Amino acid sequence: MDTTTHLTLHDAARLLAPDAVHDAEVALAQAIEHGELPANVKRWATEQWEGRQLPGNINRLETWIARSDFEAWAATR
Repeated sequence: MDTTTHLTLHDAARLLAPDAVHDAEVALAQAIEHGELPANVKRWATEQWEGRQLPGNINRLETWIARSDFEAWAATR
């Protein structure tokens, strides 16, 4: 994936709230789950989970968001 035009969910969260990354990851995952933010989603199987869980078992490091979609969504928050 081209990192100049796409962000991982984790990277998007770091841009959104550098001091509250997990909270931002949860907000992004909820927006994805509710259809408010398009993303190429990869989910963890329950037994594979790493770190703190996100809604929908979304993998924060392998879920990709187009930078333009992220910026449009963030502007509406």
